[in-house]
Amino acid sequence: MEQLVAAGTQFMREVNAAAILRHLRTEPSMSVSALAKAVGLSRQAVTRSLNALAEEGLVEFGSLARDSSRAGRPAQLVRFRAEAGHALGVSISPQDLRVVVSDLSGTVVAAEAVQLGARTGGDEVLETLQTAVARTLSSAGLSAGDLWFASAGTPGIVDPAAGVIKLIPSMPGLAGDVLARRLKESLGCPVYLDNDVKLATQGERWRGAERREDSLVMVHWGERVGAGIVLNGELYRGASNDAGDVGFLDLFLDGSSGSGHPHGLGPFEDRVGGAEIVRQATAAAGRAGDDAFAAAVAAAGERALDAVLAAVADGRPAALEAIDVVARRFAKGIAVLRAILNPRLVVIGGPLAGCGETLLAALRRHLADEPLDQPALEVSALQEDAVVHGALLHSLDEIERTRFGLVRTGRHEGH
Repeated sequence: MEQLVAAGTQFMREVNAAAILRHLRTEPSMSVSALAKAVGLSRQAVTRSLNALAEEGLVEFGSLARDSSRAGRPAQLVRFRAEAGHALGVSISPQDLRVVVSDLSGTVVAAEAVQLGARTGGDEVLETLQTAVARTLSSAGLSAGDLWFASAGTPGIVDPAAGVIKLIPSMPGLAGDVLARRLKESLGCPVYLDNDVKLATQGERWRGAERREDSLVMVHWGERVGAGIVLNGELYRGASNDAGDVGFLDLFLDGSSGSGHPHGLGPFEDRVGGAEIVRQATAAAGRAGDDAFAAAVAAAGERALDAVLAAVADGRPAALEAIDVVARRFAKGIAVLRAILNPRLVVIGGPLAGCGETLLAALRRHLADEPLDQPALEVSALQEDAVVHGALLHSLDEIERTRFGLVRTGRHEGH
């Protein structure tokens, strides 16, 4: 019986501490009395929890707040020590690495992006990543020992529970557990891996213009095409954690495949992805006699898609024609998502998000004749930073769960 009572008392103390931290993390500082009122506990109970949290380095008492309009003892202030620990978010793609470090409140204290070559091998990617993380930490006056949790997003099919990348055609050197293992060895903190588009979806909901829709699909559109699905406010992963692999949809019957499914491309991304956009732009330039544009795209090499997208922004006719062709095809995919999931919103992320309203207008035009009402369309507010912020969010969520005893919704409510 005594053990049960002790366990119950400890549980209540943890619940009280979690409630206190939740409130403190949303305010610069609070008086003990105001905090007790906010969490619905006695001042004595709050003081006991605060003393325990102070011993752990999570809160600190400040100078007494003096208010000349009130008589009696001044109120003592307390604040959450966001600097007590730090979280790491990492985004890995064939084009670049992105690293973000934040304090425990989610405030970014350092960030870095490093470009990669198209043929960068797995070992070189890992070495570049470890160097970038160390440099980012150093720029904030931190070391690996200051990190409490790290999360990374990569292309492909990932098993988060095992920390294994099962399939990553665009970066085969990272397949298996090598990424998680190397990060754990160099950082000394827990490490989580997940699919980049799933993390981007969470990052967009967190940072992207305060977006809180409980029913949305975020589609990464670049060399490859994949989607993150949110249903009833929760990320939907599917039975094998690869729900949203829309690149493998096969919607076209004309047989005019653009690039013959190289590097494991699915039928849909073969018809709308980066290689096909480049091909369509080059063909359009040839028909228009725009030899200068065709030559510029060819000279761009592995950055050919970037060259075409820059030409879209400049209003180059051949580039606009290419975007219209793939937008017509892409609209078929959106119509399928609408028919099955009926989301409120479809967010376009990845490189194509940079086309902005030009792309959205083309998609809306090609969806206009669909029999069902179509979802709202927007481009990602975070664009290339969506994945790394989603990874950072997961790190903060895990810190809350393991260190603070807070449920995930606490972060979404507080930020």
